[in-house]
Amino acid sequence: MFYEFGLIGTTASGKSALAIKLASRLGGVILSLDSLCLYKEIDIASAKPNADELSQIRHFGINLVYPDEHFCVGDFIKEYFKAREFAMSNDIPLIITGGSGFYLSAMLGGLSPKLDDSPNSLSNSQIWELVLQNDPEFAAKFSQNDTFRMQKWYQIYTQTSQIPSLWLKQNTTEPIIKNLKIFDIVWDKDELRSRIAQRTKAMLESGLIDEAKGLFAKYPNDVKALNCIGLKESKEFLNGELGDIDPSLNSLNLNDKKSSYYKLFELISTHTAQLAKRQRTFNASKFKDKINVSFESGFEQILANL
Repeated sequence: MFYEFGLIGTTASGKSALAIKLASRLGGVILSLDSLCLYKEIDIASAKPNADELSQIRHFGINLVYPDEHFCVGDFIKEYFKAREFAMSNDIPLIITGGSGFYLSAMLGGLSPKLDDSPNSLSNSQIWELVLQNDPEFAAKFSQNDTFRMQKWYQIYTQTSQIPSLWLKQNTTEPIIKNLKIFDIVWDKDELRSRIAQRTKAMLESGLIDEAKGLFAKYPNDVKALNCIGLKESKEFLNGELGDIDPSLNSLNLNDKKSSYYKLFELISTHTAQLAKRQRTFNASKFKDKINVSFESGFEQILANL
């Protein structure tokens, strides 16, 4: 029987593993929400499901484009329709999972017309003054510390000459998905930090540095996808910015806290933990009706709530 549900959580929360386990039990397919897994060749840095996992369960949203190719939310929605059509035609469940809550939020909230990217020299506080003067509805909902929304508000304000809140109401499409049940894998912060450290170590041992070296040799360094966590720190490491490195790159010495290897490990772990915090805040603000589950008992909790 066709139905769909969402499985979200911070990075390193175990979304992919739980989604695969659920898909195997339910006979379903998976749509990845991950903004990195959609890129070919970025395999280790994206923590992409491995070849065996991809062969066991049909996945959508993975290995769609090369790192230097354009991909936007509109492209993702096309992939969603492709996944939904496949699931519906086979009368099986569709599990929508990943850490890029923006894609899910866009499908649940509708899309607004794309505006031109334009440079902006105003600070958040300067934009906030304009917000307070012109758009009290927006000011009541958001904070001046939300840089993305500040920039978006100013973009609409300057390009349309309208009050952004009103313009969005008039120009946002109907939601792509309605009444989606969403499960959120939650972890204690210290436990999650430990999982992040373990995953970072595993990524390094699996060849993250070599992956980064190959990608930066093949593509221009200003390609946006190569500025992701894991690759940008590896670039600093390869450039010697974290200290001297062993030219052979054959050993990862995490016992020497002064080594460039350990600095790389710490930098990736720290940046990943910071990302997890942002994801946790975003999910809490955007998906008010989500059902919190633990990783250990999430399988049973989700099955009981479907």
